[in-house]
Amino acid sequence: MTIHPDHTRGVRGPFTPPGPEAKVFVISVAAELSGLHPQTLRTYDRLGLVSPGRTTGGGRRYSLHDIELLRDVAQLTAEGLGLEGVKRVLHLEHQVFALQQRVAALQAELADAELRMATTPNLPVPVSAAAQQVVLWRRRR
Repeated sequence: MTIHPDHTRGVRGPFTPPGPEAKVFVISVAAELSGLHPQTLRTYDRLGLVSPGRTTGGGRRYSLHDIELLRDVAQLTAEGLGLEGVKRVLHLEHQVFALQQRVAALQAELADAELRMATTPNLPVPVSAAAQQVVLWRRRR
């Protein structure tokens, strides 16, 4: 059977690999990729350190992000941190990431506002503190 390069099946487009959040790895593959025992993964799930997806049959499915998280947990525990400490560190890292995103959004909003102010006519002119004057701006009617 010969398949021609211009042959397409149905109306589907080209293959797009799943992203890092896609829950695609079964527990045995996730354990191998993370270097941990499958029972350890079950324990981490039970403690809420990692939250894999679930199939309709109840099987766990891990994403690339989950596997990176498992590696972080393994590193922190290898350095002597207890599981409650690991949980706290992960929570704080999540908060830091969320705050960094918020700061970036606020910086973009500020830059946009400064650009709009710079291009808007009839705004009051800033006065230097050395001038020791107050300038009132009134719109003429």
